[in-house]
Amino acid sequence: MDAHPQAQKPAETTDHRLYQSLLARTAGQLPVTVAVAHPCDALSIGAVAEVAELGLITPILVGPSTKIRAAAKDAGVDIDRFRMIDAPHSHQAALNAVALVRSGEAEILMKGSLHTDELLHAAMQADGGLRTERRMSHVYVMDMASYPRLLLMTDAVVNIAPSLDDKRDIVQNAIDLAHVIGIARPMVAILAAVETVNSAMRSTIDAAALCKMAERGQITGAVLDGPLAFDNAISRAAAKQKGIVSAVAGNADILVVPDLEAGNMLVKELSFLAGADAAGVVLGARVPIILTSRADSDRAHVASCALSVLLVQSAHAASMLAQVR
Repeated sequence: MDAHPQAQKPAETTDHRLYQSLLARTAGQLPVTVAVAHPCDALSIGAVAEVAELGLITPILVGPSTKIRAAAKDAGVDIDRFRMIDAPHSHQAALNAVALVRSGEAEILMKGSLHTDELLHAAMQADGGLRTERRMSHVYVMDMASYPRLLLMTDAVVNIAPSLDDKRDIVQNAIDLAHVIGIARPMVAILAAVETVNSAMRSTIDAAALCKMAERGQITGAVLDGPLAFDNAISRAAAKQKGIVSAVAGNADILVVPDLEAGNMLVKELSFLAGADAAGVVLGARVPIILTSRADSDRAHVASCALSVLLVQSAHAASMLAQVR
């Protein structure tokens, strides 16, 4: 018998403000076309159908048609209204979904039931992929009752051991997303295990370098500080106790982790112990990329799609403004 059955169920936030806010901001807009790669299990096809029912997206289902239809039957959803492109296996489904984006037929790429690295491999191809001059990175937008504002976390999914140049793009991607969701001047905490620069800890050296890059205009649109330990980044009391004088300490909007392992563990801790709601998206590609997970709640699936739709709408608005100017 499990001695701690309560640990199996994550805590709940009180009002799901992230979910409600994203739905409110995307309501009443035309649905965005999404290329969904290999939605061949009940969970992934069910999530696609739910978001489509909300009017957020128009999906194009890419993968083995017999498997997709079987998954839809298991999920109890009707997919006859959706366009489907047959592909023999997950690898080809990923390539075909990326091709739909490159051709302009879709404005968002979404992972179905294939492995994340398989979809990203197709998206990151030098020829035929979705690369831009920016390094691709993933950002979680997290909402928990124990923190007074939304908290962005990057990168816990894509970049395993990012270089300093990679981190520059990771930080800028997160700042750009913060602007889209309404944080005009985000406070960015570059995390490490300690808050002082230590030559034996690369994360602290990178943090200091990133802050200097921001001072020199190589990173824009935010206030950076680091290295900061996690407690100093999110707690004013902890920062005060350590004698840290900083606009960012205790007020962080964005947490930049040193590597994927640290980020992945931190995101899961906040989700399962602090009851955080989360929406996630890959930035730095031609279009937003949604990487769903089997562990995600229905709310997380919807919120991630809504976040990506908001990014597309923001890009449209910026493009129209540029044309007027």
